[in-house]
Amino acid sequence: MAGAFAGAAPADGTVTAAVIQGNVPRMGLDFVSQRRAVLDNHAERTRLLAEDVAAGRTAQPDLVVWPENASDIDPVRNADAYQIIEAAVSAVGAPTLVGTQEAPSVGDLHNTALLWLPGQGPVDSYRKREIQPFGERMPMRWFVRLFSEDVDRVQREFQPGDEAVSFAMGPASVGVATCWEIAFDDRVTSTVGSGAQILAVPSNNATFGFTEMTDQQLAMSRVRAVEHDRAVLLPATSGVSAIIMPDGRVVQRSEMFTSTALVEEVPLRSTTTLATRLGAIPEWALVATALAALGWVAVLGRRARGVRPAPESAAAPSSAATARSDAGQSDG
Repeated sequence: MAGAFAGAAPADGTVTAAVIQGNVPRMGLDFVSQRRAVLDNHAERTRLLAEDVAAGRTAQPDLVVWPENASDIDPVRNADAYQIIEAAVSAVGAPTLVGTQEAPSVGDLHNTALLWLPGQGPVDSYRKREIQPFGERMPMRWFVRLFSEDVDRVQREFQPGDEAVSFAMGPASVGVATCWEIAFDDRVTSTVGSGAQILAVPSNNATFGFTEMTDQQLAMSRVRAVEHDRAVLLPATSGVSAIIMPDGRVVQRSEMFTSTALVEEVPLRSTTTLATRLGAIPEWALVATALAALGWVAVLGRRARGVRPAPESAAAPSSAATARSDAGQSDG
């Protein structure tokens, strides 16, 4: 890892981070019905990482991040899921971010990331704030019903959280922006503002197959790394998972629909960039400037139309024509 921080020297030390990609049993929408298999895949890949650490093949990670929906079974309310996750986290011996869902028998559903400590279980949580329409909630249900009654099979919708969160994971403060939240300026900026020294973007791209969606998300994550001067950890259930340095370089990435673990030393940063401090102010300023320019063009156009010269037919008659007219009137 020598030279890994060229042009991006660590300001607050470094940590060794591990990104887990457990993969899904089959590509496509039907993976949701195989929730236990997805959980088992991520737990098994974490145990394999622990074996590599014990054998000296891989550095001991200071922290581990799992993808969004790595456990679609709520481990807080399901003892089997709890035990599977606890065994994997204890094996690797590091604080682990676990993507799951909060699913009480009654009440709101939440897409959740849990901070799981070895021997202690979940000690903190983040609720996804930007809920995906038609994926996690159903907008315009009455309209969609005109095309398919299957819309009513979705009876409980996910609800958004309301707070940016950074987890204390070993020596690092890790901010969470789940999946497509990386596309929203305010979500990422507020996460960095909550104290994040590293950004984690747990994602689930399995239903998008081999489309370009996962590469788009990787590109957005690289932009955020540069924008906020933070390393970004991108774990995805089926790929592409990646580790991105603060200067936007992808130092490790996975193949799609494979099981793997990425381990890398990454820098910690606490300073804030101008982009972080200003947030959306430049964007609103540009919008205001554009609107003002359009308004000024409209005003100039109205003024130009208002001072046009009178048509020639309405001009005053010439002196010769007046004379002829007068002469004709005398002869009569």
